[in-house]
Amino acid sequence: MRAMLRAVGETSITAGLILMLFSAYLLWGTGSYTQSQQTQLQRELKIDELPADESAGGKTAEERSRLGKIRLGEAVALLRIPKLGRHFRYAVVEGTGIEELKKGPGHYTGSAMPGQLGNFVVSGHRTTYGAPFNEIDELESGDEIIVDAREARYTYRVVSQDIVRPDETDVIAPVPGKPNMRPVSPFITLTTCHPEYSDAQRLIVYGMLDRTEPRKE
Repeated sequence: MRAMLRAVGETSITAGLILMLFSAYLLWGTGSYTQSQQTQLQRELKIDELPADESAGGKTAEERSRLGKIRLGEAVALLRIPKLGRHFRYAVVEGTGIEELKKGPGHYTGSAMPGQLGNFVVSGHRTTYGAPFNEIDELESGDEIIVDAREARYTYRVVSQDIVRPDETDVIAPVPGKPNMRPVSPFITLTTCHPEYSDAQRLIVYGMLDRTEPRKE
């Protein structure tokens, strides 16, 4: 009996250690993959290398949307939120599938592009894979959300937050929360899981476009 109890105890300890190591990998180890992907994506965007007098021909967001469809996993724009610190700097990728969100925040395919009329919807992990949206619950009305695209810099202002069920898809409508209305302004919506370490609900941050700074021809 003692030998059996000892064996069970040793097995339980081993299983516990394995679970701890796996949890540590999910929380921190996956971040190294995201970081390597972000380095490559941000290099491909070359936003920092675009001076004011060398843009994509001074094209508007509407014109840019007709230049060609961005493929899943490719970089759409650079997302910065000053309130969350200088380190908050992520390339937003096209798509919100499992593989896309491993790379960083993902743009809901079919929602508006940066600066366009409608809703630019971006989803991101709150815990694993770099946890880009871990602290968006700290955002308050008036805080800036900056989206750097090749044709312009778009600065949105936070207007509100919400917590919804996963099946409440009205939040990603062209006019957030009002699926039957036609948009007359550009919006941004950030979505992530809520509470932390759970996907029972969704935390939503809404913003509206405050200003556009085109890159000169």
